[in-house]
Amino acid sequence: MNTTWIDISVPLQTGMVHWPGDPAVQIARTSDIARGDHANVSTIVMGAHTGTHIDAPLHFLEAGAGIGEMPLEAVIGPARVVAVPDRRIGRAALEALDPQPGERLLFKTSNSDADWVLHPFQEDFAHIALDGAELLAARGVRTVGVDYLSVGGFRTDGTAVHRTLLGAGIWIIEGLRLLHVPPGAYDLICLPLRLVHGDGAPARAVLRPR
Repeated sequence: MNTTWIDISVPLQTGMVHWPGDPAVQIARTSDIARGDHANVSTIVMGAHTGTHIDAPLHFLEAGAGIGEMPLEAVIGPARVVAVPDRRIGRAALEALDPQPGERLLFKTSNSDADWVLHPFQEDFAHIALDGAELLAARGVRTVGVDYLSVGGFRTDGTAVHRTLLGAGIWIIEGLRLLHVPPGAYDLICLPLRLVHGDGAPARAVLRPR
């Protein structure tokens, strides 16, 4: 069995897709050896919810925990990558997957059919529907990961899905790159930047087949 770690993070780069209204990604050298400076130093301007990132409860819940309070066990440990063809992942599709208490579930959808990082923002991306989020909350799932910039839809279910999952203590990983990842059992490591009072943070996510 291949036990090599697989990087499922989106590469951060200027001009990449971002959520409408969030700051665009700008990465630039402020010091450059090629210009005669002693070292290369870059500045990074971006929203906290761009690329591969983790949502903290504080993102949608006024009194919710910040990203610095995230238990490491939420994003380190066994995880299951599941393929779901539905554009709106509802209760029926999730019941067929039989989510377990404490499970870390990563959803591979039609979003992963293309490398979306440099494409224009797609409003009709596949996402979890509200009744699906309610089932995940009722089953006591620990972590949910998705392969686009939001676990909920752009025009429907977005806020309600976030509040349902985060309010149930489920941590959310968004912006995963699952194009070449087959469904199955993996070990997951996904660590966000430790931002004080952060509503979310960019993260590096890797998988290893179990």
